[in-house]
Amino acid sequence: MIRVAVVLSGCGHLDGAEIREAVLSLLYLDEHGAKASVFAPDMNQMHVVNHRTGDVVPGESRNVLTEAARIARGEIAPLEKLDAAEFDALILPGGFGAAKNLSDFAINGAEGCILPALQKTIAAFLEARKPVGAICIAPALLALAAKDLGLTLTIGQDAGVADTIESLGHRHRNSPVERAVVDKEHHVVTCPAYMYDAPIAAVAKGIRHMVEEVLALSTARKKAA
Repeated sequence: MIRVAVVLSGCGHLDGAEIREAVLSLLYLDEHGAKASVFAPDMNQMHVVNHRTGDVVPGESRNVLTEAARIARGEIAPLEKLDAAEFDALILPGGFGAAKNLSDFAINGAEGCILPALQKTIAAFLEARKPVGAICIAPALLALAAKDLGLTLTIGQDAGVADTIESLGHRHRNSPVERAVVDKEHHVVTCPAYMYDAPIAAVAKGIRHMVEEVLALSTARKKAA
């Protein structure tokens, strides 16, 4: 059985993990017989956003791990307890939480950084050549974490974010929402999902493709070991 770590950034696309991207990832992993374990950092969110109005809620604070537990139905562990040696692959759903809580990409762009625990985690998976999948804006986390590798990534066709990714030494490939981009050299798979204003059926196709490619790379790696 393929064991996959899934890292969430809260609950809700404006200030945490994009719920549909997270749930679809977990669904397709389960459909393909993989075992998913969910993690999130035990820390406060950058801020709380009212998802009905889109406005920041002054004075309100929420914990990323506690919020992400809503998606994981309580079966979740702190990010610091994620041991890459126990897993075959890593998947990072998107949502603004990836750029606000798991990193400061939303504020500092190419000058930003990611959480030390996530930096360590991503580095461990990439060094071991264990597949990493990233959705929506989450490929920016890989761009920040692995500046020396020259990854091939996609966030769809957002020129601004693509330019930022390329400024960090990576290659960006435009991709339709229904497809993922596979960097076979580094075992990285990315898909745009809600970087597009797309219907959920189209987003689901792209995430399914990403999950299938991550699992195929994981299976090939295990057979070669």
